[in-house]
Amino acid sequence: MERKINYYETDKMGVVHHSNYIRFLEEARCDLLEEVGMPYEVLEQNGIIIPVLEVKCEYKKHVTFGDTIIITPHVIGYNGVRLSVRYDVIDKKTGKTVINAETKHCFTSMELRPINMKKKFPDFSKKWEELLENIEGRTHLDF
Repeated sequence: MERKINYYETDKMGVVHHSNYIRFLEEARCDLLEEVGMPYEVLEQNGIIIPVLEVKCEYKKHVTFGDTIIITPHVIGYNGVRLSVRYDVIDKKTGKTVINAETKHCFTSMELRPINMKKKFPDFSKKWEELLENIEGRTHLDF
């Protein structure tokens, strides 16, 4: 996913405020869902939400207004109940890493009760498993 940095996302120093990177990761994750035929609105229509449990973000290089970043999410862990995603975030112009990031999630009902996707939604679960299997040199996380 390519994303151009907007002026309002910067701070007094002229760089993207650190909190905006978390939003960028969410955009990339939603974009991934769309690409694989599981748009978030379809998941919600089926009573599924995917709350964030943890975010790790190591800032490597700042970006400013007008820069374009490329965010590539990779599913690095999935067990039916939990999901981990790593993000490659690079500056399009320089090719340098902007941040190293990872998010961890769980699948729940709208009432925030855990859902085992493998049992309750096997079609959706299969798509997550395919995303995990398609990563070259993946790290399989145990939860």
